[in-house]
Amino acid sequence: MITKMTKYDFLVFHAQYNDFLEKLRAVGVLHVATLEEGDANLELIREKIALQARIDKQIDTASALINAYNSTKDATPLTLAPAASLSIEDGLTLLEQFENKQAEAEALRQEVVAAEREQQRMAPWGNYSAPQLAHLAEAGFKIGFYTCASRIYNPEWEDTYNAFIINDSTNTTYFVTVTKEPIADIEAERFEMSQLGSKELQLAFDEAQARYADKQAAIRLFAVANLENLRRLTLQVGEVIDLDRVHINTRRAADDTVMILEGYCPTDMIEGLEAMLKEEGVYYETSEPANEDNVPIKLRNNAFTRLFEPLTGMYGMPNYNEYDPTPILGPFFLLFFALCMGDGGYGVILLLFGWAVKSGKVKIEMFDGLGSIIMVLGAATTAIGLLFGTAFGVSLTSLDWVPQACKNLMITGKFGDTGFDIQMVMALIIGVFHICLAMTVKAICFTQRDGFMNNLSNWGWLLLIVGGIATAILSMMQVLSPEATQYAIIGVGAISALGIYIFNNPKRNPLINIGAGLWDTYNMATGLLGDVLSYIRLYAIGLAGGRLGGAFNDIANMILGEDPGIGSWIGFIVIIIFAHVLNLALSALGAFVHPLRLTFVEYFKNVGYEGRGEKYAPLSRKVES
Repeated sequence: MITKMTKYDFLVFHAQYNDFLEKLRAVGVLHVATLEEGDANLELIREKIALQARIDKQIDTASALINAYNSTKDATPLTLAPAASLSIEDGLTLLEQFENKQAEAEALRQEVVAAEREQQRMAPWGNYSAPQLAHLAEAGFKIGFYTCASRIYNPEWEDTYNAFIINDSTNTTYFVTVTKEPIADIEAERFEMSQLGSKELQLAFDEAQARYADKQAAIRLFAVANLENLRRLTLQVGEVIDLDRVHINTRRAADDTVMILEGYCPTDMIEGLEAMLKEEGVYYETSEPANEDNVPIKLRNNAFTRLFEPLTGMYGMPNYNEYDPTPILGPFFLLFFALCMGDGGYGVILLLFGWAVKSGKVKIEMFDGLGSIIMVLGAATTAIGLLFGTAFGVSLTSLDWVPQACKNLMITGKFGDTGFDIQMVMALIIGVFHICLAMTVKAICFTQRDGFMNNLSNWGWLLLIVGGIATAILSMMQVLSPEATQYAIIGVGAISALGIYIFNNPKRNPLINIGAGLWDTYNMATGLLGDVLSYIRLYAIGLAGGRLGGAFNDIANMILGEDPGIGSWIGFIVIIIFAHVLNLALSALGAFVHPLRLTFVEYFKNVGYEGRGEKYAPLSRKVES
């Protein structure tokens, strides 16, 4: 749900304004409102925003260096030095030093690359000595180094030019000529020899590698000593940016002697703010936010729903006069993910992986903080996979050791006499329910916001679709007689038509309403069919993952054969592990993306969700003094 906000307007004398802002930062609960004219002034802080991005980039670099070292075998984990109480100027000096060290390391890396490239270029010539070649030249011998395609090498050159083949192991022939006079013309490409011999080239490469390794070690030590300082620096710059934003969004009155600031505070957190205001004697007014206000959004949910708040944030925070979609998004995303995975064995692996991430036994940066939600997704996948009778691509209903009582609980086979898989029909039923729920939420929320009379069209469509489905189900179950069914259809249709075609906008001409209703009918008829069919992906993706896992099992069993040896068992184990890890990764990717699409497209479209809210970000102290 969305936390209720209280709007504040402050009037502060300009000489006391900076001190007032420091007090606001200390309390740390007020979100400063963004004025429309504030956006044009963002150029004033753009340089600082770029600086913060530059610092964050170096923080990522330092973290990567430390994590890479800590992950090496037998490495003693590096312990970060605590942050020092440095000024922003001192922090920027450290940042510049770190960047300079990286630039030096990059130059050394280029030396390593160049030395390695030169070694590779000279490798076909084997071991040679540059000083000996120089002695031959001093003795009057003209030594030429040539390459040519092996098919055009002419053996007559050996007599004519005293040619010697050095290397012809590839399609290129490397050869030298030793003569007293320069060779005027030969159908081969002259090769530019290095000034260093093969041993010197190897020595240059080793030295470049050693210098680069030393520089990397120095950078790593610098990162260990100053990573926390860089983190502190980015917070300090963030504080400056926050204060600059406040000044940008401050209105001035009475010849700039009075500063007017507008902000929002969660209603359940106003005690500390108002205590400070009364103590400082600041004049302020409070009010309820108006519909046109850009009220910041702070979500407040239980522990389970909170796991899925980042998914809501990916699309966009709700507006203040909207509703928080997370309580509905969470359970359905969980169900959709489990259906797309559809394998109980993979669910167990996800559950264990999530536990390892949460407990810190597995440290992968991209999964930081996601251990709990991975565990929940794994548990749901395990339950759905076992319910559908699949584990690691194996059909549990075909195993003799699985109790028949468990098999009877599994949802498999066809749906009645239709010939369709029951899981596919379930996916469509879930889709219909999901869309009907979206339309119900839309009708209720829009009615609360705009009133019942302004939402007769939404209620008309809801009655038509939900009422039609309910009538059809009751008729098929023979709860309604044919006559009652006929009356129900006429009643639902007539009442719905009034809302859709006549009263969809009470302020408009009825003829215009009819035209708008016909247009809505076309969009609804074409859109709903496509939306419902989209939910087949819940069945198709799970089916594809299960079939692929089964195919991998068949391949592994073929390698194992009827009389397996050690080699067959090794091949079997390698294929089983590699194939199922690959299938698990692909299935998890699909199970994440497609439920998001069903939520962001099908559900949010039918629920009328806008998601243009601004996240609650109070002015606060990010760095302790």
